[in-house]
Amino acid sequence: QVQLVESGGGLVQAGGSLRLACAASGRSFSAYDMGWFRQAPGKEREFVAAINWGGGTTSYADSVKGRFTISRENAKKTGYLQMNSLKPEDTAVYYCAAARGAYSRTWYAYDYWGQGTQVTVSS
Repeated sequence: QVQLVESGGGLVQAGGSLRLACAASGRSFSAYDMGWFRQAPGKEREFVAAINWGGGTTSYADSVKGRFTISRENAKKTGYLQMNSLKPEDTAVYYCAAARGAYSRTWYAYDYWGQGTQVTVSS
């Protein structure tokens, strides 16, 4: 089992940057694929980015491609989402998720979720 805790959210002006972290506890973190999702008020949860267990394969939503970078450090049991050139439409609660063999863009493929961290981008 894996427990996930996100951090790094906050308030930033449009064009700014934030780096989210997802700290994992439990065994075998390096065996888990990871994803980042977000949910804005009144909207469905949407895929942001995914990274496979080894970090060699990544995937991004079209809306963040070229601006966001997903990465991980298995030795530190931590995943990251570097967000640059932020836009007001990026405002949402951001969640990290993990599962074995779940490298996926769909939220229901993931077994473990963090509590979320708020990102607010002002115009």
